[in-house]
Amino acid sequence: MTALPILYSFRRCPFAMRARMALLVSGQTVELREILLRAKPQAMLDASPKGTVPVLVLADGAVIDQSLDIMRWALARHDPEGWLGGDDAELIETFDGRFKHHLDRYKYPSRHDEDPLVHRSAGLEHLHSLEQRLAARAFLCGPACTLADVALFPFIRQFAATDQAWFDAQPLPHVQSWLAGLIASDLFDRAMLRLPPWQPGDPPVTFATG
Repeated sequence: MTALPILYSFRRCPFAMRARMALLVSGQTVELREILLRAKPQAMLDASPKGTVPVLVLADGAVIDQSLDIMRWALARHDPEGWLGGDDAELIETFDGRFKHHLDRYKYPSRHDEDPLVHRSAGLEHLHSLEQRLAARAFLCGPACTLADVALFPFIRQFAATDQAWFDAQPLPHVQSWLAGLIASDLFDRAMLRLPPWQPGDPPVTFATG
């Protein structure tokens, strides 16, 4: 087995996005394996039968297959920007739970046979709570970006992009500015590396700061 941890990822998956961003900011080098969700490699399924990304296989064979656990594992090893100081578990749970529930039904209404506008309104209420937080500080837990910001950011980006013109017209200036800043960040740019799907036998692709 390679000495590097192996990260199975899908570029556009919001869970994988936040894991990659935490790995980058921690300085943790991994072998990055981009997958196709419709053709998941057997090596990934052997490591984590649930079949969702991200999946991190450590050098000793241990597997971490929840994105927040990957973020916390990486930051526990090295946290140069103090992200763990903003590990607001209650806020993250709310957005991973109730907000994500509404986001899925707004973005993919045909999958759920529900009125997307009802769920858009419910999601907007959660964003109003963030607007109040961000009116008093630059980021969700203080003056600097932390784990909570990056944990929530990919899902709010997805919510905004579902109808960008509508989102831009909402009275959410602080959320909109916060989101735009994260989208424009060098960290997000590096986390969105484009790779062809991994196949067994491919040379390793290292993913690290630099």
